[in-house]
Amino acid sequence: MEKEMNVTNGMPLYRMPAEWERHDATWLCWPENRNDWAGKFEPIPWVFAEMAKKLSDGEIVRIIVQSAEHEKKVRLILKQQGADLQWIEFFRFPTNRGWTRDMGPIFTRRSPENDIAVLRFRFRAWSKYPDWKKDDQVHLRAAKALNLPLVSAKYKGEEVELEGGSIDVNGNGTVLTTEECLLHPDIQVRNPGFTRGDYEEMFKQYLGIGKVVWLGNGIAGDDTHGHVDDICRFVNPSTVVIAEEKNPSDVNYKPLQENKERLQGIRLAHGEKLAAISLPMPAPLYFNGQRLPASYANFYIGNTVVIVPTFNDLNDRIALGILSELIPGRKVVGIHAVDLVLGQGTLHCLTQQQPSPAQ
Repeated sequence: MEKEMNVTNGMPLYRMPAEWERHDATWLCWPENRNDWAGKFEPIPWVFAEMAKKLSDGEIVRIIVQSAEHEKKVRLILKQQGADLQWIEFFRFPTNRGWTRDMGPIFTRRSPENDIAVLRFRFRAWSKYPDWKKDDQVHLRAAKALNLPLVSAKYKGEEVELEGGSIDVNGNGTVLTTEECLLHPDIQVRNPGFTRGDYEEMFKQYLGIGKVVWLGNGIAGDDTHGHVDDICRFVNPSTVVIAEEKNPSDVNYKPLQENKERLQGIRLAHGEKLAAISLPMPAPLYFNGQRLPASYANFYIGNTVVIVPTFNDLNDRIALGILSELIPGRKVVGIHAVDLVLGQGTLHCLTQQQPSPAQ
């Protein structure tokens, strides 16, 4: 099933669709690892149930569970939450943690067939934690369960390690990422020896990318060391929202200002000028003295709804309003994420889109 990457006439055979392109489904991995929400796990399954309920109004939700017994418990919670189980499918895969954006199946569209394949990047728990071997097999299990081709991302003979939260694509040849995550020489190094040019060539081959927009650093408290989905996201092919901190004394103020400056004058893969709209940051959140990576940029775009993390903050309403204007045709709703962010991530980190084969 696994295939090597090929290029025809210099053109990549694969293109990663944008998040707003039509989905067949959204994937979630139901929470089971209590260590990710130490001391605060009890409300987390109910947040997942709310996510599944809202997303299933417009698409299938595919949920990874650990076992038949685990599935039985999840079904009960979903039923109590009022979710329509006719729109929910279960897959019994063993996992370590469950951050679906990073360890779940990443899907790409193949040319010329315009069908869908599972694109396998290696996952090693953000090059930080020892528990990743089960998560690293989810791509393989998903491809087999869905009877889809599996494409292994290799560069210079090596399998590439990459998490879905470290990139954001516009579906038209441009990707956002950060130097902190992919190019830091010492901290959480995913692919030792990889240069900027190596990543750019790899993105071209496997994601259909002609332009890489390199931002600098991510936000404080980010356990992934700089994932872009907490700071800057495409909302249409030529527009991004960029997180902005207004308080000069906040640790996020300088890196977010620098990222905003980097976007000035940017031209995208097909020559369009990039529009960058500021998205406010919530007030700082802490747990046991540790800064948490709370950000409105960690929203997720479903077929009919955009779910946005909210934090009992005055900026909740402002962020929801900005995204409502920028993503028309979908209902923009907030999901309470004060407990969720204790796990070092929120809605986008926990979801992964499965695009439809053809538009």
